[in-house]
Amino acid sequence: MVRPDTYREVRAHLAGLSDEQLEARFWELAREVVRPLIELARTHTSPSIERSVLMRMGVDSVTTKAVVAECVSRGLLAHGAGHVVLVCMREWGCDAPEAARRLAAGEGWEVPEAKWGNGR
Repeated sequence: MVRPDTYREVRAHLAGLSDEQLEARFWELAREVVRPLIELARTHTSPSIERSVLMRMGVDSVTTKAVVAECVSRGLLAHGAGHVVLVCMREWGCDAPEAARRLAAGEGWEVPEAKWGNGR
């Protein structure tokens, strides 16, 4: 089976664009394609996803489980457990494992709650 060569017809609407314009069009289309994925990721999460995020931030599994459980109980999971830890890291000037350890010990929950309120 021979496939007809339609390259010239398909690209006709791009023929008059400069390299800069082509690059801008590429990035515009790329953003358009991933926009629904970004929105889905922004609005949908789960405890397992959030535990995975924390583990990739260098937090051990026991601490990860405690932080995510507390995020769930405080209504903060939708903001992302990693985001909660990041906010605390910045506030306290420490790394992710230390911030998560403090949160798992029950310390500092006023920091994310001041940012987002208490979801309960």
